[in-house]
Amino acid sequence: MSEFVKSFMGAVEARNPAEPEFLQAVREVVESLSLVLDKHPEYQSARILERIVEPERVIMFRVPWLDDRGQVHVNRGFRIEMNSAIGPYKGGLRFHPSVNLGILKFLAFEQVFKNSLTTLPMGGGKGGSDFDPKGKSDNEVMRFCQSFMTELQRHIGPNTDVPAGDIGVGGREIGFLFGQYKRVRNEFTGVLTGKALNWGGSLIRPEATGYGAVYFAAEMLGAKGDSLAGKSCLVSGSGNVAQYTIEKINELGGKALTLSDSGGMVHDPAGIDADKLAFVMDLKNVRRGRISEYVDKFKGSTYTAVDAALGYNPLWDIKADCAFPSATQNEINGKDAKNLIKNGVKLVSEGANMPTTPDGVDVYLAAKIMYGPGKAANAGGVAVSGLEMSQNSMRIGWSREEVDNRLKGIMKSIHTTCAQAAETYGTPGNLVNGANIAGFLKVANSMLDQGVV
Repeated sequence: MSEFVKSFMGAVEARNPAEPEFLQAVREVVESLSLVLDKHPEYQSARILERIVEPERVIMFRVPWLDDRGQVHVNRGFRIEMNSAIGPYKGGLRFHPSVNLGILKFLAFEQVFKNSLTTLPMGGGKGGSDFDPKGKSDNEVMRFCQSFMTELQRHIGPNTDVPAGDIGVGGREIGFLFGQYKRVRNEFTGVLTGKALNWGGSLIRPEATGYGAVYFAAEMLGAKGDSLAGKSCLVSGSGNVAQYTIEKINELGGKALTLSDSGGMVHDPAGIDADKLAFVMDLKNVRRGRISEYVDKFKGSTYTAVDAALGYNPLWDIKADCAFPSATQNEINGKDAKNLIKNGVKLVSEGANMPTTPDGVDVYLAAKIMYGPGKAANAGGVAVSGLEMSQNSMRIGWSREEVDNRLKGIMKSIHTTCAQAAETYGTPGNLVNGANIAGFLKVANSMLDQGVV
């Protein structure tokens, strides 16, 4: 690591204590950019890196709400408006007990580079709350969302900041949030993405992150003259991203073997086909049940409960060709990564944000497997959010085929851009470096154009 990078990271760590996820994300990007900074001293003299790691704005507020018994609860709400050099802030809202300032700063920082890679004019942001929608009634979720949006609405808008969904924020939550925005602001605008089709949503938006991760995997395989047909695949999570990852794997001729939630994982050696996936979608999206119910329905499948004492996740210790981590950050550690390689995995395409720890990434790179980092591989979700923004601005709706073709084209473009950047800066095949460098250059040059702001 160059002396500049060491000095820079020391300063960032001193200014952002107790934010390990944010520091992890910054370190990964800055280490890749050491390849760029020597060739472009103008970025150092303009303090581009120092500016890009500082959010343009951090909004934090209380969210009081009433449960069904009339009791008052108070949660924290956040919005991190990280960088608007190439467009309005864009990024999801996460409702989960783990949400804190450091996690949202990491997600917003990643979002800046991911949005840059999509080729669409979107800056980076992220937000959410430590509210947990699990176990809450629809009315409780509605009251929380209305309270949350009553404050957030003063900071967002279709040309300022356009939030979307993330973990814990699906179609139900987006509907409640949008309704309150419209009520308070007296305007019907494309201020949120992930909306229902009847009132401004885009076809393919729910599917986009999962579909995009699989399209990115197909591009990595295609570059080596291969395809997903006949490949066995490990998928973690059981929410939106995992569900549609499996749907697209099936469509392209692969076979998904696993799913998981916070309680444990299921392994179905016969493969999770369309009928089984339909059961999972009803279980998770409608009944909001636990993935353990899968084994009661489908014989031959097994369930393994989470055991933190193991030090590794059994899901990643199953023989397969490809892996699609689609649950949450840092779900694959170094031991898990070694297990993947040992069991024959030759491709990892990240549907979640930063699901692999740094030592796990080192294992992938040392083994020279095909590795699509999250900021590139899971950019399909925000790409279709950008397409939804375009449709809202023009007051039109595109067909499913048109949106899907645009998504496929964007993922192809992202893969090409990352591969070319990695080649240009002397690390051919390293898509981690390629994604970080390509995403950075567009934002950095835009910041130079706009002066010291």
